[in-house]
Formats: sequence, structure tokens, C-alpha cells
Amino acid sequence: MIDVLGGLATGFGVALAPQNIALVLLGCTAGTFIGAMPGIGPINGVAILLPIAYGLGLAPESAIILLAGIYYGAEYGGRISSILLNVPGDAAAVMSTLDGHPLARRGEAGRALSLSAVASFAGGTFAVVALSLLAPAIATLAVGFSPADYVALIVFAFASLSSMVGDSTVKTALSAIFGLMIASVGIDANTGIARFTFGVPDLLAGIDFLVIVIGLFGMAELFVLVERQFAGRISRMPIGRTFVSLADIATVKYTMLRAAFIGFAIGVLPGTGATIASAVAYGTEKRLAGEDAASFGAGNVKGLAAPETANNAAAGGAMVPMLTLGVPGSGTTAILLGALLLFQVTPGPMLFVNEPEVAWGLIASMYLGNVALLVINLPLSGLFAKVLSVPLQYLTPLIATLAFIGVYSVVGSRFDLYVVIVLGLFGWLLRKLGFSLTPVVLGVVLGNLFEDNLRRALSMSGGEWGILVESPASILLYGLAAAIVAGPLLLGRRRTAP
Repeated sequence: MIDVLGGLATGFGVALAPQNIALVLLGCTAGTFIGAMPGIGPINGVAILLPIAYGLGLAPESAIILLAGIYYGAEYGGRISSILLNVPGDAAAVMSTLDGHPLARRGEAGRALSLSAVASFAGGTFAVVALSLLAPAIATLAVGFSPADYVALIVFAFASLSSMVGDSTVKTALSAIFGLMIASVGIDANTGIARFTFGVPDLLAGIDFLVIVIGLFGMAELFVLVERQFAGRISRMPIGRTFVSLADIATVKYTMLRAAFIGFAIGVLPGTGATIASAVAYGTEKRLAGEDAASFGAGNVKGLAAPETANNAAAGGAMVPMLTLGVPGSGTTAILLGALLLFQVTPGPMLFVNEPEVAWGLIASMYLGNVALLVINLPLSGLFAKVLSVPLQYLTPLIATLAFIGVYSVVGSRFDLYVVIVLGLFGWLLRKLGFSLTPVVLGVVLGNLFEDNLRRALSMSGGEWGILVESPASILLYGLAAAIVAGPLLLGRRRTAP
């Protein structure tokens, strides 16, 4: 504890320098607006601004403070378009659309935005406190998580889908299968065989995740709005009150605590990230809701608070393996790792000894950044909510413009713009048929992770499948997955038994 307090004292000495305070505010503000733009997200925001940070000639600790501010600022900002337009800013914000957008549609956009800011603050603060106190110990556990354990974790996440979204388990499963099919498009990395490309060269590299998210959510929402226009059901959405109440916070306080634990724990595991964390947190809250579970997906504040808390806690958790082991916990921390190496700083077990001003300065800046983001975002909730006062005939081209700019600015391919339109039509059709789009996106994310880790595990064992059930962690996760799937079925039979 003495070492932690001494380290924090060193860190705040760095973070409270006037230049670094300004960089924290700049990073948080820029990150919020970057995260709000559909498709950009934290990973692209940090990547785009890294050359600028390097070109400014900043000290290593100042540069990483700026880039980290953009990182968790973008995690905050991703909720804005998710709630207002039903268009996730990035993959981690997908779960926020489920209850955030219904709240906006019934005139509570300001309330939803403010609540998500408070939940993000709670998750981010929990993560940075845990990062300060537990980083070395947690990193030691995380590095022992084998590919077989990751397979079990992803099986557990797939099992969680059965009760996560939608009213029909069959439709949820089919949606996840659609996602797995999309994830399998492209050249197989192991065999070099083209899968489901139908002779189209542009599909050999697969379908970019950004294209999938923007197509299924952004363009599908566009087609829904166009349909409403033609049906003569154009109306201006009310904004409602623009500040979260103490009653709302009291309602979700335990939700935020649970989601913070889940988010941080999953964020520490390299390669999982905020997307899985927010999905597991949402599914957990829905299962714990009992009779209130039916309101999830229709504007339940717990359904918004859980993923918002978890994805910000996961962002902080991903810093643990990056700083202590030199292993990035997510795509964005991989870029931050590259930034540290660019400034001749080597992450790893000796970072806190050799470069304490960098390690502890970053951690201290995260305390300041979370407070700054709350102060910045709460007053802006009403301003962001006014987007809904724009008539739909003007909102429709706005969504189309954001979608196409978001895709083309990152992937730079005209073919992908056509793919966005096709996926938008597919998403619109699924919505008309009563399917949830969220399992499709999660199927894409989990499918790639599952295939990669399954192949690594089997390569390690020489093709022996027994490696998947060798470790206690794997057995525990498989048991939890079985309980999630079989539990409701057994309870249902018991209730119907005479």
C-alpha cells in the first residue's frame, strides 16, 4: 500500500502539471466527439491522432496522457449516437442501443445520456482504482489464461446470448449464426482457402467490422426512417428532461457495481475487450431482473447502465496487461503500446521501476480524466439530445452522411460502401421479422475470437480436444454456460409440473 501511495503521489505530480491538465481536457473532449461519430471509435481515433501527438514533441508521459484521454473519452462518446440515432459509435456501444434508444424514442434522451455519463464515470473510476491497487497481481493471473480458457469464456458468452436480447431464443440463436457466417467470409488464415467469397476479390480480406456495424445499425435505421416517412408517420421526438435523477442512480447503483466488476475482470484478459464485457454485463442484469426482465430492450435504465459501466471498466482493465506485461488487452491499447515504444518507453514488469513518471502519471491522469469527462458530458447532454428535435426528413440524410463518411474515412473502399447498403437492407429485413441485430454483431466478434483461440489450443495439443477441459477455469466456465442454458428450461418444467 505504501508503494501504491508513493506511486500515486509521483503520478499526480506529473498529471497536475498545467500542460498535462490541458492535455487531459483536450484528449477527453476530442475523444468524446470522436466516439460520437459512428464507425470511428477509440481505436481509430487514437490511431489517427498518434502522429499528431508525436509531432508535437511532447514528453513521453504527456503524449500517453493525451492519447489515453482520447481512448476513454471515446468510450464515453460512443453512447451518444447509440442512444440518439440507434447507431453504435463502436462495437462496445452496441449493447447501449438496446435500452438507450428506446428511452430516447419515448422522450427521455437527456435522461439516458446523463445516466450513461454517470455509469461511465462509475465504471472508469472503479477501473482506475483497481488498476492502482491490483495491477501486478491481476496481470499475473491474466497471463496464465490459456487459449483453451478463452474458448471456454467465449462459449460462456455465447450461452449468455440465449437470455440476453430478444423474446425468442431461436431467433437470437439464428441471429448469432448469421454473425458467425459473416465472420467466416474471406481467406482462411491457416489454409489459405477462400471462404464464401463467391469469386469477388474484394471479399478475400473479409468484411471489415466497421462496415458490418454501420451497415446493420446505421443503414438499417436509415431504411426504417425512410419507411416511416413513406408511411406518413413522421413526428418529432420529444427531448424531455435532460438530467439524471438521484432516484435513477439509486435504482442502478448495484447494477453499476456488478457491471464494473465484470467489465474490469474481462478487460484484463488480453483480446477480449469492452464488447464482450458489455454483453456479459447486460446479460447478467437481465437474468437477475426476474419479472422485470421483460422490460429490458424497451427502455430499462439498468439495461443502459450495465453496458455503459462495463465498457468503461473494461477500457481501464485493458491497461493492466499493457502496462505490467507489455501485452495489449485490446486493439486500442495495442496502439497505446506502440506509442510507448515510439517514445522509447518499454512496457512490462520494470516499467513502474524504470519509468514511474510514465506509468503513474498515466494512472493519475485517468483519475482526473474521469472527473473531467463527467463535468464535460453532463452539461452537454441536453445539447446532444437536441439532435432528436431535427425533423426526420433532415435526420435521414444526416445518418446516411455519417455512415458513409465513417466507413470511407477508415476503409477507403468504394466496394465497402455497397456492402454497407446490402447489410443495411439485411438488417432492416431482420428487424421487420422480429430479429435482434445485436446477436449478429456479437456473433461476428465472438466468432473470430473463438476460431483463433480454438486453433491455437488444438495446435498446442497436437489436435487433442481434451485440452479444452483440462484447466479449472475452463471447467468452471463450461459449467456456468450449461447452467445458463439448462437453468431456465428446468425451472420452466418445474413451474408447469402438476
